[in-house]
Amino acid sequence: MTAAGARPRVVVLDYGSGNVHSAIKALELAGADVELTAESDRVAKADGLFVPGVGAFSAVMSQLESVRGAEKIDRRLAGGRPVLGVCVGMQVLFDRSVERGSEVDGLGEWPGVIDELKAEVLPHMGWNTVDAPTESLLFDGVRDERFYFVHSFAAQSWSLKGHGARKGPLVTWGDHGGPFVAAVENGPLWATQFHPEKSGQPGIRLLTNWLQTL
Repeated sequence: MTAAGARPRVVVLDYGSGNVHSAIKALELAGADVELTAESDRVAKADGLFVPGVGAFSAVMSQLESVRGAEKIDRRLAGGRPVLGVCVGMQVLFDRSVERGSEVDGLGEWPGVIDELKAEVLPHMGWNTVDAPTESLLFDGVRDERFYFVHSFAAQSWSLKGHGARKGPLVTWGDHGGPFVAAVENGPLWATQFHPEKSGQPGIRLLTNWLQTL
């Protein structure tokens, strides 16, 4: 945990993803000291790792591979170090994606497939509400707010459960032509399909909630 009164140090993983500057600004407004880097030691030692992602799943996976992103994320999670994935940065945490008939392997942190939403209008673009569990820490104080989405693909089912005394992940759902996974809180690994950095004050509050767990 971050020392009382200290600003948590967050690394935004620098692998070529666009629009990282809005994420950096939002994290700073939420209370973090932020660094954009892919340097292994800095990634490992940060209080939190923010994994952005826009565009095609396959392109993001290729970019992550170029900086050994999977290894760096795995190393943090093995040590219980917090990671937050956003948009395609969330999607790549699943087993694989099916885009236009081709399958691309993801990081495999969670079971499941990223597939095209079953909606008449795509992409799902704009503000929407979500259905968060009452015990969610991420959505504390913002459960009834709207968040900004830009996507055509998502995980549309969830199979990972808890075992014995070990509590299962907290899954937040959205809806656009059918239900999809809008956010997950799973030990040190959290993620959102929407963009908190583009979601105004509710997004800043949500990022603050994450920072408070670091």
